[in-house]
Amino acid sequence: MEIDSARKLNKKLSKTEKKLRQKQVKARNTLLRHEGIVCVSSPTKSLVIANGGLGNGVSRCQLLSVVEECGSVEALLMPPNKPYSFVKYELIEDCKRAYDTLNGKEIMLEDSSQGIVLYVNFVEKVPWEVTTPTALPPGLRVIEDVVSPEEERRLLEIIDWTEDGVIPNAQKSLKHRRVKHFGYEFRYDNNNVDRDRPLPGGLPDLCNVFLAKCLKMGYIKQKPDQLTVNQYDPGQGIPPHIDTHSAFEDEIISLSLGAKIVMDFKHPDGRAVAVMLPQRSLLVMSGESRYLWTHGITPRKFDIVQASEEWPVGTVSADIGDLTLNKRGKRTSFTFRKVRRSPCNCAYPSVCDSQRKDTAPSFPVTDSEASKLEEKYVHEVYEEIAGHFSNTRHSPWPRVVEFLRGLPCGAVVADVGCGNGKYLGVGKDLYMLGCDRSKNLVDICGQKGFQAFVGDALSVPIRSGSCDACISIAVIHHFATAERRLATLGELVRLLRPSGRALIYVWAMEQEYNRQKSKYLKEKRASRSAMEETHGDAYGSGSLRSVHPNNGTNEVIHPKLPVHTNRTSFDSQDLLVPWHLKDGTKKKAEPNKSPQPLSNSADSCEPSPVFHRYYHVFSEGELEDVCKSLDCIKVVESYYDQGNWCVVLEKQ
Repeated sequence: MEIDSARKLNKKLSKTEKKLRQKQVKARNTLLRHEGIVCVSSPTKSLVIANGGLGNGVSRCQLLSVVEECGSVEALLMPPNKPYSFVKYELIEDCKRAYDTLNGKEIMLEDSSQGIVLYVNFVEKVPWEVTTPTALPPGLRVIEDVVSPEEERRLLEIIDWTEDGVIPNAQKSLKHRRVKHFGYEFRYDNNNVDRDRPLPGGLPDLCNVFLAKCLKMGYIKQKPDQLTVNQYDPGQGIPPHIDTHSAFEDEIISLSLGAKIVMDFKHPDGRAVAVMLPQRSLLVMSGESRYLWTHGITPRKFDIVQASEEWPVGTVSADIGDLTLNKRGKRTSFTFRKVRRSPCNCAYPSVCDSQRKDTAPSFPVTDSEASKLEEKYVHEVYEEIAGHFSNTRHSPWPRVVEFLRGLPCGAVVADVGCGNGKYLGVGKDLYMLGCDRSKNLVDICGQKGFQAFVGDALSVPIRSGSCDACISIAVIHHFATAERRLATLGELVRLLRPSGRALIYVWAMEQEYNRQKSKYLKEKRASRSAMEETHGDAYGSGSLRSVHPNNGTNEVIHPKLPVHTNRTSFDSQDLLVPWHLKDGTKKKAEPNKSPQPLSNSADSCEPSPVFHRYYHVFSEGELEDVCKSLDCIKVVESYYDQGNWCVVLEKQ
């Protein structure tokens, strides 16, 4: 029965059937709106199955058994991380049977008591492309079955997780995994090792036997003297990182025991490769894969893997006709490294802490220090990235639009920190005026026909009490001290007339709230985030020490600002966030005026320039408390919106 015909007979359907039909149509509209998938009314050989995807936790084996009950299946296509799949039948009659049978069918997820309901629609076009194996990052090898099951058992038994291992084995319980060190302790406060304080006992004897085997087989060229053992329960992971250049030599090897896992490798230019590490396999990283690519494990309980056994060891393909889910087990990794005794002189100076001359700024204490930090790590950066930044900022946020459209006709509105002016054209019946510290962003506003001028949010050249409303969207978190953030809020209040309102958005420390991840955490795909902001740390993972030794003067040395790994949760409220500049979008800098891009090598293997912006991410209740400390204002509303804390205040 065709969908449109079914609508005509809607009055004859039972209440349950009507409800099912409504949900089917809703699924059809959602697929079109969010995925661009066009469903058709007339029967075809292909169906799109909403709720029946890898993103819902449905495996290929489970879904195939369901769809094969209706006829001979030519292909089952399951896109990665999507809540839908495509099935193509050999006969149109079988597809019509599946349409009638599977709509509203509930299936129970494997290894779970959770049930999901399938909704299907006919489609004419199915997105199926022939794919070839993705190449591993240069210098990366995966060697299968490097130890036997008996050797695996014995290696796992030598690690005693119950002992008090601070001495001698420097055991640590981290947030996302259990860790133990041998040979030298890897210090997570500065992501380096203390070469003068080796741990007693060295490496376990059984590990020395294994390393001798690796040397004999040619897997490594020199014997490691440091071992880090990580234990991961299902759902645990490790953020993307590059092992500190100055801490370890070129070769790093990691033995996967207990279970297989998918490890994600990312190049600074956005290329990403998912690498399957089978149980009892050895990962060897050297050269570019060790020094330039980040590697990490996404925290999740299922990995998307190849369904067939013929696929080459290592990479996970994008072939949607051959993907399924693999439930993770408890995995233990033995990572062996050789402690470096001299500075690193690798071919990647932009990410090498030994070769890089720049240093991260300290936490500002005085107003003067804060002003200098903002000048270098906010103002100069936005002048450099203005074009690229504008290209990624084109969709107004719905609740900001709602605030503006709720203002009376003819209201005077100041957008303080207007950026590229994406809100200046929202209210056609409003008189909107924008200001921003970046001249290049203000120029972009002018090109769009908006009224905007260069101005500082600490001192806006607008008459007091002249605005009916103000908005400050993603601005105040760029000010480096509490006093300067408070002063910026006070400046917004000064602009307002009595009963005028201001809407303020700041980045939230809590990027996962009410069990929901923010859009910032969800956007890990290379399609957008890799071009907008680099996933890795251009300083090299953890190369910034939290405390530096005294420089020989009487000056007080303050802790250094950490560099954030993009698309991960925040570990600090004050930090530097990398921006990876897309080729061709950087304005031409005048000689000697380029402000600290961390990559300026002409070497073709070098990544594009990376700039760092200062942020103070706000914790829950912090923005509201600061607003309440102002005189003559009332907090009308306080809420959380996609990784931001937001306040609407009113001038009394």
